[in-house]
Amino acid sequence: MIQIEKVNKSFGAQQVLKDVSLTIPEGQVLGLLGPNGAGKSTLMKILIGLWKADSGMVSTPPRIGYLPENNPLYEEMYVIEYLRFMAQMTQIGNWKLEIEDLIDRVGLTPECHKHIRELSKGYRQRVGLAQALLGDPQLLILDEPTTGLDPNQLVEIRSLIRSLGKDRTVILSTHIMQEVREMCDRVVILDHGEIKADKPINEIIDLEQLFIDSTHGRI
Repeated sequence: MIQIEKVNKSFGAQQVLKDVSLTIPEGQVLGLLGPNGAGKSTLMKILIGLWKADSGMVSTPPRIGYLPENNPLYEEMYVIEYLRFMAQMTQIGNWKLEIEDLIDRVGLTPECHKHIRELSKGYRQRVGLAQALLGDPQLLILDEPTTGLDPNQLVEIRSLIRSLGKDRTVILSTHIMQEVREMCDRVVILDHGEIKADKPINEIIDLEQLFIDSTHGRI
């Protein structure tokens, strides 16, 4: 379970997060929506421990996986070589068995002996997801994980992310409403550093209208 209580964060005179409080149970896929500058990236960086909150409390599990928006990869490496390198860097125990399982789970088996630079955007995202899943994280944070994918890749990656949420907490930051509807159990809308809406997805009749009402039409 993730607990965030009255978290505040400022950069100089600009307050980016204002008394943000959330409880996210295990096995839930939470969609994090908000216009540019709403505070989504700041909140994610606090959750992964990159930044510290100015005040408030954050309780997260010890094992966290993170896929950033730009998905930085060592393109000159082979897929399996890269995953072995990342596993060794993070000092994962029986990493050989884990990598074999992850490659199969994210659908990388046909591509695992290729250079990363040879892969399509969809398969690169799979490499990023496999890396984020090393160590079997209890919390998986994904920042715009489907940007640039073609329609077929979108269907496959969305199905994969949905399956990952069955046995861990997933936070999905995106600006695509359809992704939230198809992958998430719950949506939280941030604007100007504050939570403006927090609802189960099955209780939302019109997500686009909720977003407009919550953000006054900001993009």
